[in-house]
Amino acid sequence: MTTISIQVDADAARAFRQASAEEQRKLQILLSLRLRELTAGPARPLKDIMDEIGAHAEAKGLTPEILGSLLNDT
Repeated sequence: MTTISIQVDADAARAFRQASAEEQRKLQILLSLRLRELTAGPARPLKDIMDEIGAHAEAKGLTPEILGSLLNDT
């Protein structure tokens, strides 16, 4: 395994830090698999990936107002 650093929002960081060692390991494996999945196939335009992420976030209840609040709460 190799270590990388990525920026995440404060809630995600807090959830990861508060997780047990076993849960952290599972999250690391999940993220590794997802990153590999996103980069394994033919190169997709960044806009397509961002649109997919946006659609998932919207499906989970993220609104433009909530996003604005999160982005302005640094």
